[in-house]
Amino acid sequence: MENEIPPKLHVLTLTPFYPSAGDEVSGCFVAETLQHLQAQGVASSVIAVDSIYHASRKPSKDFPADWIRYPQLPGNFGLSSAGKILGELLLRRIGQLNLRSPIHVIHAHAALPCGAAAALLSRRTGIPFVVTIHGLDVFNSCFQTGIVAGWRRKASVNVYASAKKVICISGRVQQLLADGMNAPCTSEVLYNGTDPSVFTPGRVQEQAPTILVVGNLLAGKGHEFVLKAFAQVKDSHPGLQCRMIGEGADRDRFANLARGLGISDRVHFLGRRSRSEVAEAMRNCTVFALPSRFEGLGCVYLEAMASGKPVIACRGQGIDEVIQHGSNGWLIPVDGLVELVQGLQDLLSNTELRARIGQAARQTILDKLTLTHQAQSLLKIYEEAAR
Repeated sequence: MENEIPPKLHVLTLTPFYPSAGDEVSGCFVAETLQHLQAQGVASSVIAVDSIYHASRKPSKDFPADWIRYPQLPGNFGLSSAGKILGELLLRRIGQLNLRSPIHVIHAHAALPCGAAAALLSRRTGIPFVVTIHGLDVFNSCFQTGIVAGWRRKASVNVYASAKKVICISGRVQQLLADGMNAPCTSEVLYNGTDPSVFTPGRVQEQAPTILVVGNLLAGKGHEFVLKAFAQVKDSHPGLQCRMIGEGADRDRFANLARGLGISDRVHFLGRRSRSEVAEAMRNCTVFALPSRFEGLGCVYLEAMASGKPVIACRGQGIDEVIQHGSNGWLIPVDGLVELVQGLQDLLSNTELRARIGQAARQTILDKLTLTHQAQSLLKIYEEAAR
């Protein structure tokens, strides 16, 4: 069209985290930000990647992407070399895309394999790249030591050193990066954002009080502490329910724990749910709790805060840079069962306290942690990288 405004930038997103047909939730924190970047004048191309050892995925109709499967030696053993293999696999495709519409920046999500692939593509094409670190396993040790973990660490360091900018989702992540680097790199903290028009406060509750947990059913997320705490507070709060949204390898273990604690009739394992279903569950819950031991930030905390709910999280994680205890959320020590029980008792028993914290939580999101805030900051990073 004659009056059409050309995009400011064309960004290629290279990511293992992205929604696909049948799974609209995984990687939504990447996809939803791209929609808001479009409003900032950024044109996006997305290549979503997965190992050949996983079932092939088809693009989501709402979040289109070019899904690519790459070869990798089984398990974490092959992670250090997978990025180079992926980069070689993508080289011709990126060259053709760049000819049709010049790419200004490549944005890789996670150092391995996408960051390593972006580094190779950058060397071959001259296109600058940035990389986001999404968790506390900054150097991809996978909580292991030894030679193979050393290979992954070396590959990660090389990615960070060659990137135009390393984007850290919290100050905690940035500090781990700085402490572990033996080569110069440029980093910036950019918190994730959330959509306060999707995650909105609900009306005053009339149904039974509910503790909501949203997260993968894995040991490190702290589900077992919620179950143990629930068993201690249930008698003080008739009708209290616990709803757990998510899937994972430890589901059976948690279900067995609930039975052993005599609370299985009040604990509901809901499996994976759509974004709209998660938003509805957050509107209807009384307290959101995820006492995770290992969170770079945690988008679900932000979503619950946007929903006007008091959030219980752990100190020492990225989210404690956002939550001020007793003001806009509730912080407990890692593995702090006693403190979790007390926090649930205090919040479940005090309607005014919940309302005050919930209102402050939503205001925190509106002030600085929306997807629009995140997109505006990302645009500045892209513009700097493209110079």
